[in-house]
Amino acid sequence: MDPLTPLDTLCRIILRAREYEAQTATDYDGNEAADNVDDEEEGTLSVLDDTINDSIEEELRAVFEDLGEDQLAEVVAFCWVGGGTYEAGDWDEAFEEAQTLVGEGSQGAIDELMEQPMLASVLESGLSAFDLSCDGVGDLS
Repeated sequence: MDPLTPLDTLCRIILRAREYEAQTATDYDGNEAADNVDDEEEGTLSVLDDTINDSIEEELRAVFEDLGEDQLAEVVAFCWVGGGTYEAGDWDEAFEEAQTLVGEGSQGAIDELMEQPMLASVLESGLSAFDLSCDGVGDLS
């Protein structure tokens, strides 16, 4: 299968989606008393912060907005295949359904992608179902 969307663009989406989903270290200094871990006034202490990185979210949305309607539908369909909603053999049906979603408004399709749990993994799995991979994409060698 030759995707409509360039493989390097799909791989860039996967990379940015991983960054978007990542948790980063908080400013918790570790010296706080154990009995203060669940203080109602301060909330739960955590060594990880899952606050969204706004610049990565904006970049990811911009990549989706720059895609043509068929390309955006393709990304949605790859995610559906990767997430198990459709099998690879049902590609035509998945793509047609994704085109309908995009046709109702690309913003709704973009929102669905942004809300997709583990977007990077399901997109990568969807590509893998068609023997597509990001291995070697972007290498300078």
